[in-house]
Amino acid sequence: MLLHRLGRRLPGGGIQLDQGQSWTFNVADGTTGGRVWARTGCSFDSNGNGNCQTGDCGGVLACTGYGQNPNTLAEYSLDQSGASTTLTSPSWLVLLFYKLKLLELNRFNVPLSFTPTSNGCTSGPSCAANVNANCPAPLQVPGGCDDPCTIFGAPEYCCPSGSSCNPTQYSEYFKGQCPQAFSYPDDYDGTTFTCPGNTNYQVVFCP
Repeated sequence: MLLHRLGRRLPGGGIQLDQGQSWTFNVADGTTGGRVWARTGCSFDSNGNGNCQTGDCGGVLACTGYGQNPNTLAEYSLDQSGASTTLTSPSWLVLLFYKLKLLELNRFNVPLSFTPTSNGCTSGPSCAANVNANCPAPLQVPGGCDDPCTIFGAPEYCCPSGSSCNPTQYSEYFKGQCPQAFSYPDDYDGTTFTCPGNTNYQVVFCP
């Protein structure tokens, strides 16, 4: 598993997690957003150099950028109330929006859940389906299921900035597998969750 925080880097940038293991980290004050994803099929040397079949990050374990597709993405945005700038402000002034993304520059490699564990916040997105098993043939890639924008490059799949996007047969497949996941660029209904600031969260791979 590895983490990238928009604008700030977590020390180490990534860590190997075997089955049943966990990793706890704190998000620094002033962080405005970030993302968590899994890399699979990885091989690294003692210096942390190598590569991964899915979610690779520049061929290094200490990730400093975005993971390559395909990768199931847990994404969060902090302090979206417009009333404060740090996580140390009163919780009612700081909101966290979070979602699980399958498409829009991100694809599927492993099932994932993203849930709050404190502050009375109990609802979060989960995608436990084996999307890879029935991935549409044109989207099949080693270790994952890619998105049609990458495969075809057509506007109806890529949704250029500022344009309105409708679901396609491919996004509808992802939506059918994982209804709570953000599956195309205009898919906002029921896919974005909100909690007060200073809430703790848990990301689980293969729930």
